[in-house]
Amino acid sequence: MKLRRPRSLNGLILVGFGLVALPLLLSVIWALFNLDRVAAQSEDLVFTGVSTAENNRLLHEHLSALERVALQYQVLRNPDSLQIMREDVANLVAQLEAMAPLVEEAGATDLAASIERHAQAFIGALANPEIGNEQLAEVIARIGPLEQRVNSLTALLSDYVDSKLLHLQETARDAQRVSAWQIVALVPGTFILILIFTFLVARPISQIDQAIRQLGESGFAKPIEIRGPTDLERLGRQLDWLRIRLLELAQEKNKFLRHMSHELKTPLANIREGTELLLDGSVGELEAPQREVSDILRTNGIKLQQLIENLLSFSSWQTKSQILTLSEFPLRDQVITVAKSHRLALKAAHIQLKLEVDDIIVFADRDKIRTVVDNLLSNAIKFTPQGGVITIIAYGTPTGFTIEFGDTGPGVPDDESPRIFEAFFQGSLEQAGQVGGTGIGLSVVQECVQAHDGSVELVDSDEFPGAHFRIHIPQDHEVRQQQLAANG
Repeated sequence: MKLRRPRSLNGLILVGFGLVALPLLLSVIWALFNLDRVAAQSEDLVFTGVSTAENNRLLHEHLSALERVALQYQVLRNPDSLQIMREDVANLVAQLEAMAPLVEEAGATDLAASIERHAQAFIGALANPEIGNEQLAEVIARIGPLEQRVNSLTALLSDYVDSKLLHLQETARDAQRVSAWQIVALVPGTFILILIFTFLVARPISQIDQAIRQLGESGFAKPIEIRGPTDLERLGRQLDWLRIRLLELAQEKNKFLRHMSHELKTPLANIREGTELLLDGSVGELEAPQREVSDILRTNGIKLQQLIENLLSFSSWQTKSQILTLSEFPLRDQVITVAKSHRLALKAAHIQLKLEVDDIIVFADRDKIRTVVDNLLSNAIKFTPQGGVITIIAYGTPTGFTIEFGDTGPGVPDDESPRIFEAFFQGSLEQAGQVGGTGIGLSVVQECVQAHDGSVELVDSDEFPGAHFRIHIPQDHEVRQQQLAANG
């Protein structure tokens, strides 16, 4: 018959606990049973040992008293002494009868019977009224063999007690060996059971953990499937429902962003076109105050256009619809072009821009690199105070090229640094400028850099008092040659 494992997590835990605890419980019961048995044998052995020692002492006392009175009777021939010897012999016989169970266990029944016969014969010979002195001396000399028999009996009883002690020690050692083997068997067995049930429980929990991490990283495309106890499988189905719901919300959000961005671009283009016409003097020359207002309109129009482009770029990355268009171009010219587009904002805030960009040719997506530089420079302008300094450093490396941005702003708080690349996350620091950010600029930067298999990080260094970003874009020379050959 096929065994069925429990389907619920609680049932699996209970069965696992039972299988782990049952051998241990049986081992404890067996150990308690053997301990009780050894304790009972020990108690019996102590009683037997004490009783044997006491009986041996009494036997020797009765025999010594008999010998002492017999010697007196040999000299005095006193009838009272004869009566005393009869009492001593009776006490000796009574002591042997009291020791009968122990004597029988020790296998010394014949020896005890011979002691009793010799004691009775001894007193019978002494009671003969016609016994002479020589015959009396011969009878009293029988005390020696009788004493030897008593010594043999006591030695035999002591050996019997010693043998029981050895047997008890052997029993205790056997119990100890069995307990040791049980422990040797229980430890790996228990460990194997723990591994099995840990696997049965940990695998679905690990799957749930991965599913939650997948949801947290906006990985809504891969279905969530949990295998294991029924309650964990049910939780997996709920997580998959949540994944589908989040996917629908993300699609709706991206659709909304695309529609709104496109809707905003049309009136914004008209506003910018009108502003440029005013600045070009197409509708008449502007006075200085009017030109200043027009410059402000154009600057903020550019900022709005950048925000809208970020939204569109973010939406495109979320739907994975954009691909890289790789080409060779001078990095320094690209950085200078982006810097010129921000000259009015830099001038308005009296911010000094330092460019330390090497004149190198890079192989990347020109538009994506422009978006990266534009967003990071715009971000630096937002947080750099009046009269501050922004530094852009770019240089080649053996594996690619690196771009660094540093400013003299307040920097990024430690508790916010892990989240600055999250979409729509805006820190607690106050931004400069008239147009606030959407919180997706750094997210777009990360998407553009990761599309090049590069990395972007917030550097913790003392080189710049404010924020310090470092971007590294690898250069695959083999892909570069293939791309150039295809274009050629």
